[in-house]
Amino acid sequence: MKPLGPGDPLRLGPYRVVGVLGEGGMGKVYFGRDAAGRAAAVKVLLPELAHDGHLVDRFVREAQTARVVTGEGVARVLGAELESGRPWIASEFLAGPTLDDAVQRHGPLGDGLLRETARSLALTLADIHATGLIHRDLKPSNVVLTLRGPRIIDFGIARPEHGLTLTRTGQIPVTPGYGAPEQVLGQRVGPAADVFSLGAVLAFAAGGRPAYAGAEVASVLYEVVHGAPDLALVPGALRYLVEPCFAKEPGARPLPGQVAEAARAAHRAERLWKSGTLADEIREREATARRLVGQAGRVGAPPRRVPDTAADGARPSRRGLLRALAGGGALVAAGAGGAVWWLADGGGSSVLSDPFDVPPAARVRPAELGSDTGTPEPLWGPLQGAADAGSPPPLPVRDVVVFAAAGGGIAAYRVSNGRERWRAEDAHADAGYLSIAGRLVATADADGVLRTYVASTGAARWTADVGASALLAADAGHVYLLTSDGDLRCVATADARVRWTRQPPLALTGRRPAAALGAGVLVVCGDSGDVVAVRTGDGAKAWVRKGQAAAALPPAIDGGTVFLGGHTLAAVRAGDGKELWSQGPMQPVRQGVYGFGPPAVSGGVVFVLDGDAVRSLRPNGDQAADPAMVAGVTPPWQPPVVQAGSVWVVESRDTGVSGLPRAGRGMAQTYPLTGGQGRTAAGEGNRLFVLNAGTLLALPVF
Repeated sequence: MKPLGPGDPLRLGPYRVVGVLGEGGMGKVYFGRDAAGRAAAVKVLLPELAHDGHLVDRFVREAQTARVVTGEGVARVLGAELESGRPWIASEFLAGPTLDDAVQRHGPLGDGLLRETARSLALTLADIHATGLIHRDLKPSNVVLTLRGPRIIDFGIARPEHGLTLTRTGQIPVTPGYGAPEQVLGQRVGPAADVFSLGAVLAFAAGGRPAYAGAEVASVLYEVVHGAPDLALVPGALRYLVEPCFAKEPGARPLPGQVAEAARAAHRAERLWKSGTLADEIREREATARRLVGQAGRVGAPPRRVPDTAADGARPSRRGLLRALAGGGALVAAGAGGAVWWLADGGGSSVLSDPFDVPPAARVRPAELGSDTGTPEPLWGPLQGAADAGSPPPLPVRDVVVFAAAGGGIAAYRVSNGRERWRAEDAHADAGYLSIAGRLVATADADGVLRTYVASTGAARWTADVGASALLAADAGHVYLLTSDGDLRCVATADARVRWTRQPPLALTGRRPAAALGAGVLVVCGDSGDVVAVRTGDGAKAWVRKGQAAAALPPAIDGGTVFLGGHTLAAVRAGDGKELWSQGPMQPVRQGVYGFGPPAVSGGVVFVLDGDAVRSLRPNGDQAADPAMVAGVTPPWQPPVVQAGSVWVVESRDTGVSGLPRAGRGMAQTYPLTGGQGRTAAGEGNRLFVLNAGTLLALPVF
């Protein structure tokens, strides 16, 4: 949630507006409070669209249709004003995370929770269909998880049964991968379309990734109409519940009541929503919302300084509550707290700006695709002497690419033309750098102080004295790091306080361990090649895998599966480390050369170096394409970089970097390089950024 800005209303009908929950193409959703202290989500049509009769009619229709559905499984409409100059709809405020956020933070739902989710959503669809309506847009982001179970939201495109899927010119009629084939084709639809969407939602909840995925929207829509869903990560015991929903013919799909019956939820299943880390997050969000509603009557500016430690009984600022509600983070950190202070705005002003008020991330246009033959012509560069020869891999963050600068500190250059945008000389690049939600760049200084900078401008934001020696991973809500004492530590981005500190299950040796974050776990590989996984919620041990590699190789996480390179290529379950499958290298491991490099996952395919070959595997270990040979590859290997239709490999010695067709057919192209010490690469926005012995350049991809 964001604070109110210029032009935002202070009151809508009986609701006092407290903050901004979100904004879409049609309207804005505010967090509101009525005179009795009840919270509501108030949706308002954007003023600039009020003249568009089509959109106004759609807005009115959303209010009317949502009011018809009164079951427990939906967010109930509390009131609406449709005749005013600024029409609004107020609905029940649900503080819990959406299903897609919950799966990203905590991993796929377990058997019992998945069955109860299936039962509850199916019964809610039955309630919706009983009113003569079809939801038409069921997807993970339209399912909110509460302590009483899942709730379906957003009736923006709900229609009576057998209505056409109407769209405006140029719009996609459905959410790709979740809309039924008949919706994709623009045909008349019935309740069975929602059942198809239910199957796609459950497949995502069970496996952690969409059943239909692809690099292009058109390819996803084609697969929905003609292809089969990818259910490789859906546990076998649950596939009987999901597969029938994907029938191409609407009449072949089960009824919602049949799905609910087949789910066979556990006795007293309501308890499932009240225990575990997901339930803890929901409770935190609900408590934060209650505190925020209680503060709605307060006036005056929020405090401009955060104390070093939280005083007992101290009341958090309204702005801090807004942030905590948005990220679900605790308002008072558990465990040791690092010192936190505000930073000046960089202009020498004595008025201190809010370091947590981060501007929206900059947008950047993807580069045009290059030719798939011949030698690629750089988009810009090579820039000689721009980078430190020992720089970590380049980090693209929206409109800049970050790296260790020659002479010390870190630098950010524009991705479009290679010109320097900003530089942070206090940064200690050996600790690494991370992107926080594409808005901030996090790094550390020589004293272990965690420092953050606005990615697009370099403006300094919040800092925390947390003893950082190596930054491991970050998401929108937290930064995970290794301390100088060898502990793992989690720092919340909402208030720069330490959430937890834990001694890792195994000592993490080496100057910079490799890590990956996802499915509710932080997976770290040290120089010894041992791999440890801890739960992101509290840092407790999830699992350990010894002797996986001969060096620190970055893991890759896709859905609920962790892929590990090294002596073998292994796929293990994120939650408990159970090995799903493992493959040996094509050639025996030789002295000083280990079998697999670090993997990369894109579009449901695992790409990995196996000696001198690039392998492409499906998540179940089956071969997706024939191996492709590359030249001059020796450790330390880099993960393949996947961009558009190509896979790029950093080669050693005097070869360079080579791009291969990701489909496995066609010739490779190579950009030659010399002096290959410290050669690394990263990609984003159809650009490949290469660091080579202090030289930086950007290449087109194909």
